[in-house]
Amino acid sequence: MSPPVAPPGWSRWLVPPAALSVHLSIGQAYAWSVFKPPLESALGLSGTQSALPFQLAIVMLGLSAAFGGTLVERNGPRWAMTVALVCFSSGFLISALGAAAEQYWLIVLGYGFVGGIGLGIGYISPVSTLIKWFPDRPGMATGIAIMGFGGGALIASPWSAQMLESFGSDSSGIALAFLVHGISYAAFMTLGVLLVRVPRGERPVAGGPGGVEAQGVQVSARSAVRTPQFWCLWVVLCMNVTAGIGILEKAAPMIKDFFADTSTPVSASAAAGFVALLSAANMAGRIGWSSTSDLIGRKNVYRVYLGVGALMYALIALTGDSSKPLFVLCALVILSFYGGGFATIPAYLRDLFGTHQVGAIHGRLLTAWSTAGVLGPLIVNWIADRQEAAGRHGSSLYTLSLFIMIGLLAVGFVANELVRPVHPRHHVPAQRKAADAERQQPESAA
Repeated sequence: MSPPVAPPGWSRWLVPPAALSVHLSIGQAYAWSVFKPPLESALGLSGTQSALPFQLAIVMLGLSAAFGGTLVERNGPRWAMTVALVCFSSGFLISALGAAAEQYWLIVLGYGFVGGIGLGIGYISPVSTLIKWFPDRPGMATGIAIMGFGGGALIASPWSAQMLESFGSDSSGIALAFLVHGISYAAFMTLGVLLVRVPRGERPVAGGPGGVEAQGVQVSARSAVRTPQFWCLWVVLCMNVTAGIGILEKAAPMIKDFFADTSTPVSASAAAGFVALLSAANMAGRIGWSSTSDLIGRKNVYRVYLGVGALMYALIALTGDSSKPLFVLCALVILSFYGGGFATIPAYLRDLFGTHQVGAIHGRLLTAWSTAGVLGPLIVNWIADRQEAAGRHGSSLYTLSLFIMIGLLAVGFVANELVRPVHPRHHVPAQRKAADAERQQPESAA
């Protein structure tokens, strides 16, 4: 299924809304923490067990993006959005069946495995197309679309909480909530499938879909994974995501635990509101920080994400439950960096490797997200479960996790500093020949 090519005069500003319809839907993944307490109560699960569907979904996101990136480049964004629609919606329907039958493995299979494939294909579906439509502002363009993934929980978190309140938080109520999610997201994602267009040329001019050929450094996906630049960025993304996703996956129970021993404990509805606030920060960071990277450069903006992010974690760890506003403020800043890191990475890849196969390269890099999707929740949930078993409670459940996150961000900061331009030997053959000829020309003239 190939998308229709944009006709003359087609506005490139119609492409980001198509991408948003998909990303706002699959961004529901960030509201998974709303389902954790009901699932733990209804099915008798631990915090680590209830995180498994989310963890598997993120693993499958990275793997499907890595293995499907070349197919997305070959078949186009409409094909990719259709696959994402079918998998993501089917995942909810299978999960609904699992909840109704109280078979947790079906929820893991549906939401984690099948839905996770939809997450990965849907996530990368518009990236290459957007970069080709907006060669003059790649950070802003990808930020607009990927903003939707961060903002999905802003809608899904209160919506899911309201459904669970209306339908009940037992297994049948959870099943009905999953069913409504699957049907609703299928309808919304269809809008993106119908609206998306590709430019007539490989790289359009700033005003619209021209036919200018790709210029600058161009590296194939196969060559890119053999460069140190790719693996430095892999470490950068993995560390930044691990540091943010651990908190995000456990956001609702974490804020309740953190202030449980204070005079102003956090209610379930307030915890759901906190998840929505984090989603807003995640979403704002994706468009705000990625647009900023167009002005100050990708490496500089990652210095902010990793360096200031470590400082925010230190403030939370050192102040504990003494200040609820400070906790919320630091968490919002961290999640803005988390979202900004996702939105900026496609433009960073474009700067280093060109537009030739940037979608496929991006897909391979998202295996870092798969790794982080396991590491982040595992660190936070496993340590919290062990601390609770040892008789600790409140903010002390998370102190060790916070210091581990600071160390991971420091590793990412060092990896970002090691990024250098790609060596010409990795460039596509035609461009490499041109570079060799250019280097030899002064010698001939001499």
